[in-house]
Amino acid sequence: MAEPVVAQKAPFEKVIKAGERYAWCSCGLSKQQPVCDGSHKVTDLRPMIKVAEKDETIWLCGCKMSATKPYCDGTHNSL
Repeated sequence: MAEPVVAQKAPFEKVIKAGERYAWCSCGLSKQQPVCDGSHKVTDLRPMIKVAEKDETIWLCGCKMSATKPYCDGTHNSL
């Protein structure tokens, strides 16, 4: 599997706290979107591990096609 599954055609809002570690699902198979639940093990895709630099609300890509992964860049509008 080289192409990810579109989890949803909209971004996921996530509130993060400084120092929080999270793993963004890049394959689209996780049942806990937008974070990884290990479902990628049947693919060659791996999660993107991030550590929050500050407290903020971020918008994570739901279509898995963003050029600015793991963040939404609006690519879902063209799917």
